[in-house]
Amino acid sequence: MIAKKGTFVLGSGMLIGFLVVLVAIFMPFFDGKNGLEYLDALYNSIAKGSANFMEKVRHEIEPLSGKQIDVTLSMGSDTLAKQAAGMFRKTGGLVKISGSQVNVGGDLGKILAAVVEDSENMFFNRGDAVSSRYGFDQRQVLYNWWTALKSMEKALNAQKAFKPAKAVAFTVKKAVEPAFNFYGIEPQNIKDRIGVVLFSLVFYVAYTLWYGFAVMYMFEGWGMQLEH
Repeated sequence: MIAKKGTFVLGSGMLIGFLVVLVAIFMPFFDGKNGLEYLDALYNSIAKGSANFMEKVRHEIEPLSGKQIDVTLSMGSDTLAKQAAGMFRKTGGLVKISGSQVNVGGDLGKILAAVVEDSENMFFNRGDAVSSRYGFDQRQVLYNWWTALKSMEKALNAQKAFKPAKAVAFTVKKAVEPAFNFYGIEPQNIKDRIGVVLFSLVFYVAYTLWYGFAVMYMFEGWGMQLEH
């Protein structure tokens, strides 16, 4: 039996309103996307706008120009090894393939400069420039660089070439991974979308409280109370 009809009606009305808004959020009202997809795309684009470290990576690898390396890399499959071998040859490296392994000798500075160039093209959505250079999908190119450089870092550490290994790891983290993850997303500055960002944050807090108060009023209307 309802103890406080007015309070119960208030809570019920709030809960109904909450559900109506929830349905609206999952409708494609925002440029063909639902609310969650729209905000996800927005925050990804804002994140991309502050994730361009290409010049910083170039500065980091500059001292490695002329640094000769000789490493054997594990690519995981014969197909990837052949693709990676072609990519390393583009940098002027000497390459030998043995199954899924690739032995690479050459100028580490030139290799990493090529990686940064490909990463920058991908970061700014110039994927065609990357795919046309190597003859296969641009995402596969970056995945191959990621796999090769991860293996190269281990090989250089095993050779106690710690500074070059650190530069390779930095290139992966600040160039290859952001380029792969943000490919196809248009970067935006948060200052240009500050109104939408603030509204989404305020709405999130208010919407959560809305649900909480709706449930509280309904239970209070039923006559249920929390006691110590």
